[in-house]
Amino acid sequence: MTDPVQDQYEAYPYPGRNPAEEATRLVTGSPSRVLEIDHYLFGGQRDWSKPFRVLVAGGGTGDATVMMAQQLHDKGVKAEITYLDLSSASRRIAEQRLAARGLTNVTFLNGSLLDLAAMGLGGFDYIDCCGVLHHLSDPDAGLVSLAGALAPGGGIGIMVYGEYGRAGLYPLQAALQQLAGDMPLAGQVTLAKKLLPALPVTNGFRNNRFLGDHQRGDAELVDLLLHRQDRAYTVPQLAELVAGAGLRIASFIEPLRYDPSLYLTDPALAKRAAALPALEQAALAERLAGNMKLHIAYLSRESSTVAQPAPEAIPLFIEWEAATIARAVQQQGGIKGAFDGLPITLPLPRQAPAILKLIDGARRMDAIRQEAGFSDWDDFMAVFRPIWRALNGINRLVLRF
Repeated sequence: MTDPVQDQYEAYPYPGRNPAEEATRLVTGSPSRVLEIDHYLFGGQRDWSKPFRVLVAGGGTGDATVMMAQQLHDKGVKAEITYLDLSSASRRIAEQRLAARGLTNVTFLNGSLLDLAAMGLGGFDYIDCCGVLHHLSDPDAGLVSLAGALAPGGGIGIMVYGEYGRAGLYPLQAALQQLAGDMPLAGQVTLAKKLLPALPVTNGFRNNRFLGDHQRGDAELVDLLLHRQDRAYTVPQLAELVAGAGLRIASFIEPLRYDPSLYLTDPALAKRAAALPALEQAALAERLAGNMKLHIAYLSRESSTVAQPAPEAIPLFIEWEAATIARAVQQQGGIKGAFDGLPITLPLPRQAPAILKLIDGARRMDAIRQEAGFSDWDDFMAVFRPIWRALNGINRLVLRF
């Protein structure tokens, strides 16, 4: 093999995964949770009794493939999932993980997503491409290829690196290339481990507290510090990439991170920010936060695909339990957490716990309104709107119709 990127993933399959751990955990995340796909790409209205064709483009050691295969199996969906990756070593791990779960709804292929048109695989309802485009020699051609493989009405979930949160990384990559670029990859790993604790206190990477993947294992260290083909995107650059493929950003994940009002406490500044177009608001939020090390987004050709609150909508929690979150909100007066080291506090109305307790994945919003004691829809929405902004904003509450 002569492709250094393919060589890297053959030697260090990424991310590092042990198939034996499938017995005790399911790795989940965004993009590609089934509830998210339905909410952000299908308006919460997809008919899951119909077959669902999925492509995992750049499947690596299988996180997205395993997660989707398991969730679609549990949901009883007639799913056809295709895994595609250059690395045979990564594919073997992914296959072992699926086998450990007894899942058989995946077809495994080795190859490049740039060659999709020639593969004749047909159109896909959903494509996962997580952490891949930024490692291509031509990301624009990569996304155009993915867009061409979509079935009508289909969508894509992507993750690409964010520029500002990776401050200091690229000078360190260049330094390691200078010091060890002529060495075998294993030797580069050894040298990098020697260099990291000896970096000057002024070094940008040393002072970037948002980047810690290299501490999890050698595969993660190689992917972060020794990658030969690696770029990052700002929001405007990502928007340009997406538009060039004839697509649009349906939503960023988590949406609240891209709302500049989260970072602007002065009302006059917040008002000026709110007057900006949506993508400019997202770009401003990224510049203000300064810590976004990646961007997760859902992409579509359609003009509007995201579900919106309505009386007939059913709110559903993503991996949270109603009683637990209601109790936490009761105790704290809202939602407290952090976005990559940035503390956030989202105050909620005093009626929020009573409403949250009623979200069971079956009740429609109008039923929740009535049981919460609101006679008027507008009065209910005045209370529900900040709940929705907070919980959908951190990607924990979505809608189904």
